[in-house]
Amino acid sequence: MTASAPASTSVLTVVIALVAATGGLLFGYDTGIISAALMQLISIFHLSTFQAEVVTSAIIVGALVGALSAGPVSDRMGRRRSILGAAILFIVGTVAIVFADSMVGLVVCRLILGLAIGAATQIVPIYIAEVAPADRRGSLVVAFQLAVCIGQLGSFIFGYLIRDYSWRYMFGVGIIPALILFFGMLCLPNSPRWMAMKGHVEQARTVLQKLRSTTEEAERELQGILAYGGEGHESDKAGYKELFSPWVRPALITAVGVALFCQITGINAVVYYAPTIFASVGFSQNSALLSAIPIGVAMLAGVLFGGWAVDAWGRRKTMLYLIPGAVIGFFIAGLMFELHLANHGIGAWVTVFSVVAYTFFNVGSLSVGIWLIGAEVFPLGCRSQGMSLVSGTHWIIDLLVSLTTLTMVEMLGAGGLFWVFAVLNFVAFLFVYRHVPETRGVSLEEIEKRLRTGTFLSFKS
Repeated sequence: MTASAPASTSVLTVVIALVAATGGLLFGYDTGIISAALMQLISIFHLSTFQAEVVTSAIIVGALVGALSAGPVSDRMGRRRSILGAAILFIVGTVAIVFADSMVGLVVCRLILGLAIGAATQIVPIYIAEVAPADRRGSLVVAFQLAVCIGQLGSFIFGYLIRDYSWRYMFGVGIIPALILFFGMLCLPNSPRWMAMKGHVEQARTVLQKLRSTTEEAERELQGILAYGGEGHESDKAGYKELFSPWVRPALITAVGVALFCQITGINAVVYYAPTIFASVGFSQNSALLSAIPIGVAMLAGVLFGGWAVDAWGRRKTMLYLIPGAVIGFFIAGLMFELHLANHGIGAWVTVFSVVAYTFFNVGSLSVGIWLIGAEVFPLGCRSQGMSLVSGTHWIIDLLVSLTTLTMVEMLGAGGLFWVFAVLNFVAFLFVYRHVPETRGVSLEEIEKRLRTGTFLSFKS
């Protein structure tokens, strides 16, 4: 069998990453559009502060359930078919929410969308990581987070442009990427690592030969997969037993810790509630909605920069270099609110710029790192289970943040809340320094070898 041309291999790998990452686009749009729609929903459905938090948070409850249940599903059905299932949930949830006519209907529909989002966050990064070559894994997996930010930016822009029209249009646009994800995944192969784990070695070999430059490269990678957990991990119970074994514990702490700090440092408090917070201190409704657009641009810029940096600098250095900028950004924003300068003159510009700066540095580091590190540090035999915990941690903390942000603003003021988040960003920096090793350019099988030999945390250069 002749080797595939390098260009063809590269194109196929990128196409797989981009189509699968459409799940991230839906994640970003469906979570971000509430920022624009919420002010309409509060008025139309006469929602209290708590009810507004419930409507916002329903999607996160669904995502938590979807993330925790997706691991065994993706191990049994395969990464590709599981993503197809998530696409169907996206389609059903989007159509249903357009016709919702009560708060209960909104909550149920957002729960369905959450199930799809949670499944996507668990499965898509694994799928991309398992088809990508080691030297391009960082940028290709980060395509998922890039799609999340494009979706959120799109929701901010679209929400602002149609602010005088029905919120139903805001939610309905999500049907387009949902259909792209469904029909795109119908044409893509399954993960070669999943096929090898299930004993379908020849099928795995065929896919790898399409994805790599030469048959020799594909064969070397296949033998590495078979040497480290290729077959014999059929049981979800066995996967969880391995996940909590002492030799995997460093990877578990690393991945779950990054997931925790990704959310507890405030990024989704900004995504969900920035317009509402700005409006509460005197910004006009139009100005508050408009403030979300530079935040969305900063998210996109942060992911683009972080996607380059994780392969150029490394995962660890990218986070250590950028997180201090997030600390400073939130500290300055909090100071503007505490000095009552946030809503007029130069103070308003400084406040918005500080929040935008925080967004760039936080997203470019922790938000880029969460799905990449979670998808690559776990051994094949418990990768799905490990990613379920990563995704589940993300959604649990996201739920807590979304349920408490407006209440905390009432208790502490916007300035106090931003200072709390600034401190948590500093704690995140300390965690990365202590617990995150460097995995740039290292094959998934070599990472597993480091775990087995107890050298996982020794690679911090």
